[in-house]
Amino acid sequence: MHQILVKPLITEKMSNLSAEQGKYGFLVTPKANKIEIARAVEKKFNVHVVDVKTISHPGKTKTQFRRSGRFTGKTPSYKKAIVTLKKGETIELFEQV
Repeated sequence: MHQILVKPLITEKMSNLSAEQGKYGFLVTPKANKIEIARAVEKKFNVHVVDVKTISHPGKTKTQFRRSGRFTGKTPSYKKAIVTLKKGETIELFEQV
């Protein structure tokens, strides 16, 4: 269960979701499944998870033209998880922002 949660997602959209519906977003490792994510959140923040939704974003290829030629690179792939908590529970990490 080590390093399943990479970092919390703190955006305007996620702060609105957490205030209105009790949903919180995290960047997670790409190989983590919903059960592992729910256990990691419950263990780390001492809350009860009701639902987990995951979104996988594939990396894009980018091309850059320079004086010395053309370079192609790739942006990293990542996976997001949106976790719904039991009614009345909050994660204090998000409340401070």
